[in-house]
Amino acid sequence: MGKSKVLVVGGTGYIGRKIVKASLEQGHETYVLQRPDIGLDTEKVQLLLSFKKQGAHLVEGSFSNHQSLVDAVKLVDVVICTISGDHSRSHSLLMQLKLVDAIKDAGNVKRFLPSEFGMDPARMGHALQPGRVTFDEKMTIRKAIEDANIHFTYISANCFAGYFAGNLSQMRTLFPPRDKAVLYGDGNVKVIYVDEDDVATYTIKTIDDPRTLNKTIYLRPPENILTQRELIEKWEKLIGKQLDKSTLSEHDFLSSMQGLDYNADVGIGHFYHIFFEGCLTNFEVGDEEEASKLYPEVKYTRMDEYLKLYV
Repeated sequence: MGKSKVLVVGGTGYIGRKIVKASLEQGHETYVLQRPDIGLDTEKVQLLLSFKKQGAHLVEGSFSNHQSLVDAVKLVDVVICTISGDHSRSHSLLMQLKLVDAIKDAGNVKRFLPSEFGMDPARMGHALQPGRVTFDEKMTIRKAIEDANIHFTYISANCFAGYFAGNLSQMRTLFPPRDKAVLYGDGNVKVIYVDEDDVATYTIKTIDDPRTLNKTIYLRPPENILTQRELIEKWEKLIGKQLDKSTLSEHDFLSSMQGLDYNADVGIGHFYHIFFEGCLTNFEVGDEEEASKLYPEVKYTRMDEYLKLYV
C-alpha cells in the first residue's frame, strides 16, 4: 500500500512546522494550506517557501471560503490540523468546524487528525474555568467529526518540552533557572514531557496505521514520565549545582489566578491540572493506545539529552 497524501492546516505554527517536516521525512506527498490571512508576515511566507523547497506543495485555501477548503481537501487522503486557539471568539479551535464541513463534502478523506496535541479533552470535563474552554472546544470538534462519520485519530501529546521541560516547568520563562526553582506542591506528581519533533514523528506514524484508526493515541515515552523534582535533578546534574527550591501550595497557586488576564488564567488552570492533579498520568492506557509501544523503532529524545541544549 502506498503512503497517504497529507494536507497540513496550520503548517506555519509551532507544532505545524514540525508536522510538515516529519511528513516529508517519512516520504508522504505533503500539502500545506496557504491561507491569505498570513498577509505581510514575512517569517511565515519564508517558512512556506522553505516547505516548497523541501518538496511540499502549497495549496491556497481559506476558512472563509468553503469551496477553497473542499478543493484543498480533495487533493489528499489525510488532513492534519494544527491551528491553535487564542481563547478568543475571533480565533478559536472551533474554526475547525469549517474544515470538518469541507472534509464531509469532499468525501475522499480517509482520516482526519484535528488540532489536539495536549491533554485528552475527554478526561477534562471537570477542568477549571476559564481553561476548560480549550477542552470544551476540542470536544465540540470531536462530536462534529464523529457525527459526520469521518475517520479520525486523536493525538494526546501531553507536555511539549519547549514549554514545560526546558524551563523546568517554571512559569513566565522558557529557559531553565540556574539559582532558584519553584516546585508545585511537593513536586512529586508524574508529568509526561515530549520533544516536539518526536510528537510530529509519532503523529505521522499513525496516519497509515490501521491500529490507530478511530482511536485516541497517547504519547507516553516511558523514560520521559518524570516528576518535576526528577526533571530538576537532571538539570542540576548537568550544571553541577543544586538549585534553591521553594514550594507553592495548591491554595497559593490557585490564588495566583486572581486578577490575571484571560489567556494567563487559561494557562495557569492547565498547569494546575498537570502539576497538582496529575491529570496526565492518573489513568492507564493500553499498549495499543501508546505511541512508544506501537512504534518502538522511534528513538525518542530523553529529557536529560534535551536539557543539554540549555547548558
